[in-house]
Amino acid sequence: MAIAQADMPSAASDDWTAAIRQRRKALLQRMSMAAAVALVFSPILSWTLCVGWVLGYFTIQLLELWLFSPVNQGKVERLRGARFLAANVLLLGNVFYFGSLSVPLWLVGGPMGGICAAMLLSAGTIYAMINAPRSKAVLALTVTPHFLYLAATPVFMAMFGASPGFVTAAAIAVGVFITYCLSTWQRMNHARVAESAARVEAEEKCAGAERIMEGRGAFLAAIGHDLRTPISAILTGSAELERGAKDNSAREQARLISDAGFMMKALLDDLLDHAKLDAGHMTVDAIDFDLRDLLNQSARFWRGPVRSKGLKLRIEGAASVPRSVRGDPMRLRQVLNNLISNALKFTAEGAITLRFSAWAEDNGGHAVLIEVSDTGPGMSAEQLTRLFTPYDQTDPGVSARFGGTGLGLAISRQLADLMGGRLTARSEAGKGASFTLALRLEAAEIGDVAPSSVLDRESRDAVARVLSSRPNSPSTPPPLPQSLMQQEPATDPVSPNADPTVEDPVEDDDEGRPMRVLVVDDHDINRRAIQLILQPLGCDIATAADGMAALKICETTDFDLIFMDVRMPELDGRETTRRIRAGGGPNALAPIIAVTADTSPDDIAACTDAGMTYFVPKPITPPMLLGAITHVMTMAQSEAGPEAQSEVGPETAAA
Repeated sequence: MAIAQADMPSAASDDWTAAIRQRRKALLQRMSMAAAVALVFSPILSWTLCVGWVLGYFTIQLLELWLFSPVNQGKVERLRGARFLAANVLLLGNVFYFGSLSVPLWLVGGPMGGICAAMLLSAGTIYAMINAPRSKAVLALTVTPHFLYLAATPVFMAMFGASPGFVTAAAIAVGVFITYCLSTWQRMNHARVAESAARVEAEEKCAGAERIMEGRGAFLAAIGHDLRTPISAILTGSAELERGAKDNSAREQARLISDAGFMMKALLDDLLDHAKLDAGHMTVDAIDFDLRDLLNQSARFWRGPVRSKGLKLRIEGAASVPRSVRGDPMRLRQVLNNLISNALKFTAEGAITLRFSAWAEDNGGHAVLIEVSDTGPGMSAEQLTRLFTPYDQTDPGVSARFGGTGLGLAISRQLADLMGGRLTARSEAGKGASFTLALRLEAAEIGDVAPSSVLDRESRDAVARVLSSRPNSPSTPPPLPQSLMQQEPATDPVSPNADPTVEDPVEDDDEGRPMRVLVVDDHDINRRAIQLILQPLGCDIATAADGMAALKICETTDFDLIFMDVRMPELDGRETTRRIRAGGGPNALAPIIAVTADTSPDDIAACTDAGMTYFVPKPITPPMLLGAITHVMTMAQSEAGPEAQSEVGPETAAA
């Protein structure tokens, strides 16, 4: 009870301050109204009286502005002492002065002037009610003079000879008007309080929702990172089981485990992308890239899975596509892969057609249309309305027959919107489906853009998730992992004139020894998975469970290659890499490959800045890891080649 009583003066002070500041906002309105009143009533009253009255009113407004300036400027919340008393007296006098014009209206204009006076006082009363929110004190000071002038109306009517009946009726009308005004202010006040409470509640709920979304985002990021660890082990173990299988039955069982692992990874990626889009954390980049090369790579990459299903892949209008554009190639490729994957999933016979069309716009950009059509079963009108709804697969049996979460198309539409484009679908039952991506891409800022030499991880994953079977012995080389470099260094071909019998006279003490590899990861299952992949290569493998242990072992042992997890407790992989590079020890120049589930462009850039050489995303597969080793060793040889040649010297070259 004491707390409630203590809060009451504070609440009253806040209401008084709010009402005073509301009056300050309406200052120009009051002065304009006074000037209009003087102009309107000047034919009834003299010009001299009206001009003198309005000048006096303006002077009072300026005095009020000065007295209440500390409150209006936010210096104090409430005036104190004599200034507070003077301000309230002036506030009362301000309204008395405004209503005083009703007296000469009665005296000069008679009963007709009295009607004008009643209208003036009624308008002033309504204005005072509106501009005294929540504060009874300000309301009392600003409406009391108007009420007193209105209460004098029956008196003036009696002075001008009105009958007692009219005088009584006028008195009752004034009383009813005053009562109505006070009850209306009370209802307005309750509405304002309810609105303020609702606004505060809405802000609290919004803040709570933001906290929940942030917490959900952090939870999903942690879960995504942790789930990729067992998925890596599943994919690695199944690949080794398949490699060492003695018969077809064991090989098929290993493939089943691999397919399940790829499916888990695909579901996880879709869920994380959908959560990012819902939270508004997904962004698009604006970089220069070769659009024609991107489309060509995607079509080439999907040709094998399409043919293995007995379908045809047709491409139309590729010549119309511009080469150098500016946009987000990763998100564009993701949408294209989703559309082709969807077409391949639902098409049992016939063909999948990619239609491209583009034209230049007046402002220098390009309008691009990419259509993916199939000869599948098609969809009904009702199914089309639910097509882009998350988790809705339009038919109860779709998930059981084809798998997936129903997120691919929803994510694709959201990504298209994020890129400033639009994704639409057309279909009829029994006549296949057609998806059209409409985009506007700016022209490249640097002119011609070099084509990319490595297909990104999203394309490989999209193909992996729809492959129902694989050949017993792959005929294609393992896909390379995503690189931290913009371009892979090209290796010089062997010269036909080179003498194959010439050997390097420099002896290497380490020649013939196994490659020394350090695996740093806080999860034992990840360390064991990488060891399982590297053991058949005869590598000398050392492990460390955290960054501090890695620094300690790097002080005494020279490694040819280091696999570094990024997210570790105490000392993360990036900081560990920085210390290895800056320490000047035996591994300061050793290739360090980042192994992590954090695959956003910002995370990749942070790995590059820390000094990491290459990047392998989780979950790890044997082809991806072996491709990383091949690439890094090729880079090392390419860099060592020119150095060795410079050490030979011109004399040796001449000889």
